[in-house]
Amino acid sequence: MADVPADGGPLAPAAFLTLPTGLRVRYRLEGSGPTVLMLHGIGCSLEDFDEQHRLLRGRYRCLSVDLAGFGESDPLPVPNTLDRLADTVVAFLDALAATGLAVEEPLHVVGNSLGGAVAQAVAVRIPSRVRSLLLADPAGFGRTVTWALRIVAVRPLAKRLLTPSLQAARRNQRGIFHDRAMVTPERVERAFRLASRPHGPQVMAETAHDLGTVLGVRPGWRRRLVPAVAALHLPTLVVWGAEDLVLPADHLDAVRRLLPHAETHVFPGTGHMPQIERAAEFAALAEEFWSRLPAPDPHPQRTHPGGRA
Repeated sequence: MADVPADGGPLAPAAFLTLPTGLRVRYRLEGSGPTVLMLHGIGCSLEDFDEQHRLLRGRYRCLSVDLAGFGESDPLPVPNTLDRLADTVVAFLDALAATGLAVEEPLHVVGNSLGGAVAQAVAVRIPSRVRSLLLADPAGFGRTVTWALRIVAVRPLAKRLLTPSLQAARRNQRGIFHDRAMVTPERVERAFRLASRPHGPQVMAETAHDLGTVLGVRPGWRRRLVPAVAALHLPTLVVWGAEDLVLPADHLDAVRRLLPHAETHVFPGTGHMPQIERAAEFAALAEEFWSRLPAPDPHPQRTHPGGRA
């Protein structure tokens, strides 16, 4: 598979869009072609897809978003949950369309970790507006998860464990990447800055509690969400880093069982963020997958079925 050449130019600046509710959502939009919506993981931000913007924006309209309460998007006025994160993404897409910015639908939706679960929940809500799913080390396919997130899900312990520090930010980054060279001072500093936002620890604790317990990822939301996604029969590619310490690669066994139509791929020697650690390979794999999809319906119905994860 040929590598996708990177565009070395500067990224488009991130912008903010205020939803009808008053919530401000930060996003980056650039490039031309079919739209690729990119959703990051817990405690992270749209910068997790900077490499993919550079690699894909010459052929795709790249749209990355800070999920509500993460990155620099405003926190929700109610506790963060998977359902509310997905609802906010749909509301953001509606608000973006209302601005007149050119965003072609149906969308290729890419999600990493928590963003993979959000991507699935968005697809359930607006299936006619989603052309494909590309899930990178996604939550939703198994109980096993790093102990760090299990303990954070325990509310009495969360406040102490989520106290921001450069040491904690460095430790978290080391748990994400297999290649320690990826743990740069810039990434550590950004993780520390985001964790230090006034609402940062609370949003992390709320989200972790909604998704899991000290025993691991909660089964309830997984058992509702994944069958609903399977019923859509959307073209789906699920990729995993073989050395993922956050959500282990053996979750792919459940993917193959629960989403039998999905394609799968394992990146050897890779951690939890293959879109960064194997950026060119990830982009090439994505383009090859998208190139094989049938042409989208030119007149899709824009429906909001109201499904819930």
